[in-house]
Amino acid sequence: MWLLEVLVPLLKLYLCGFKVLVYQMFHRSFPLPALPRQSGRVAIVTGGTRGMGYETARHLAGLGMHVFIAGNEREEGAAAAAAISEECRPGKAEFVFVDLTSLKSVRRFAQTFRARGLELHVLVNNAGTMLVPERTTEDGLEFHFHLNYLGHFLLTQLLLELLQRSGRAGRCSRVINMSSATHYAGDLDLDDLNRRKCYSSHAAYSQSKLALVLFSYRLQERLAAARLPVTVNAVDPGMVDTALYDNLWTLAQMLKRPVAKLLFRTPAEGASVSVYAAAAAEMEGVGGCYLYNGRRTPSSPLSYDAELQEKLWRKSCQLVGLQED
Repeated sequence: MWLLEVLVPLLKLYLCGFKVLVYQMFHRSFPLPALPRQSGRVAIVTGGTRGMGYETARHLAGLGMHVFIAGNEREEGAAAAAAISEECRPGKAEFVFVDLTSLKSVRRFAQTFRARGLELHVLVNNAGTMLVPERTTEDGLEFHFHLNYLGHFLLTQLLLELLQRSGRAGRCSRVINMSSATHYAGDLDLDDLNRRKCYSSHAAYSQSKLALVLFSYRLQERLAAARLPVTVNAVDPGMVDTALYDNLWTLAQMLKRPVAKLLFRTPAEGASVSVYAAAAAEMEGVGGCYLYNGRRTPSSPLSYDAELQEKLWRKSCQLVGLQED
């Protein structure tokens, strides 16, 4: 029974990966259209020190944005911000420390940012991890769930009022949540989010990415009902050659290397869907989408379960200590 509960999530995740690779074998990466200048607009990109996060931050700064790179590697973050600022004038980048696996750190980051008195037009919830061995955060939460989803849930909620004030009709603020095709393999047990019954890093990762899609849809519905000038979309970059795969088993690492050279997207290619969601004119006022390779794509049937969306929302509020509205 234990072996089955570990093996099934593993097989489901790798099947998702295989399907994505087949798609990428026959389809070119999404080419970004011409994007409007973003001068005067402000963005936050979590996990922007390397990989897709760095490329997202670099491209947005290149459009004229003031980009804040939020991450937990101070030296790497400062170097990334300096490189982007040098390359992308008059756009610029700054690094601000945040540990998304610490609710206290997320609250401190949001407070510090709000104190700057700046507007906020784009929030890219990009930071993530995959296939980390079983561990919990300082708040007692499963690592994937906390870093990939719950830290971003809290960050978005704490900055939502600022996003609302910064947006306007015809120029909405935008929230972009980085999901993955692995969400199709995910399930959600709200009574065992730490997956203590039988831990599987594959199931934990898929669960966190499903949670991001559920959150995206529920938040968009609430914003639309209140007619607030903020849109929310989930994006799927495909399989991208980044450090996300560093925790693969040794055999999987060996198999991955030659395949990645042939079929994986580059970080810049993977970032294109986030940049598109953040800046494209045709995405103005458009929310509640799952974007894959630049196209609106159906997400998993489970992700459209309105009751599950609401239950996750309530549970997330409880876990981060926010009052439900």
